[in-house]
Amino acid sequence: MKRRDFLLTSAAIPAVTVASCASSTQDSANAVLKGNINHSTCRWCFNNIPLEELLPALKDMGIHAIDLIGEKEWPILKEHGIECSMCNGAEISLTEGWNDPQYHPELIKKYTDQIPKVAAAGYKNLICFSGNRRGMDDQVGLQNCVSGLKQIMPLAEQHGVIIQMELFNSKVDHADYMCDSSAWGVQLCKELGSDNFKLLYDIYHMQIQEGDIIRTIQDHHQYFGHYHTAGVPGRNEIDTTQELYYPAIMEAIVKTGFKGYVAQEFIPKAEDKLGSLQEAIAICDV
Repeated sequence: MKRRDFLLTSAAIPAVTVASCASSTQDSANAVLKGNINHSTCRWCFNNIPLEELLPALKDMGIHAIDLIGEKEWPILKEHGIECSMCNGAEISLTEGWNDPQYHPELIKKYTDQIPKVAAAGYKNLICFSGNRRGMDDQVGLQNCVSGLKQIMPLAEQHGVIIQMELFNSKVDHADYMCDSSAWGVQLCKELGSDNFKLLYDIYHMQIQEGDIIRTIQDHHQYFGHYHTAGVPGRNEIDTTQELYYPAIMEAIVKTGFKGYVAQEFIPKAEDKLGSLQEAIAICDV
């Protein structure tokens, strides 16, 4: 399942037991990590594991945050002492975003409502999307994003909430998505000129779209507020079955002084899904 499908269907997904996965975390209780990377994972990648079973497993691995959770489930996170490292729920969709002025009234209303809620819950990051081109010139779309986002940035600054636009690849997963290059996203950050607007740099997507991951992180890290991982090709485990060498990428991130979150967003192929997550954390804990 792709994330765009999960956002629409997660409410209807039946819960299943994770008994078969329990063994993967039994030996990791009170896991001690190095503390150089703030680890997280994405909810949708483990959508068939009930949240109240997933969260204790995360804590056993030393993971204290989870991405892409809306306000209805924030109380469950608080019960388990897990932070929402990337909030969602204000966006319309991945394809209908800030690059199209017809969506600005709805987006402004939704983000104006959601930003204070994120802050009140004690969270910091709220995701957003550019939307698809649909024949629109990239510079026109960029200026449309600037025009729309400027209307919510004062509120985000007031509440200490960081609006983060995710970079996607348009070659394989998200055809026609506008924010599909680091250069376009960085220019948007520069034109908005706010420390409360950043890019969610998805390593998987940018490896497919443009490569040169470490150099891009070194050159533009000040505009990156969050990172996602996954194996290339396939969006599966980040082990040696794929082409990216994540320890070096994590070292590059650490050297920039980054203090935000790195969230695992791979779709596990292995039967022991939590075991795959635990391995990914070990790979990235440099």
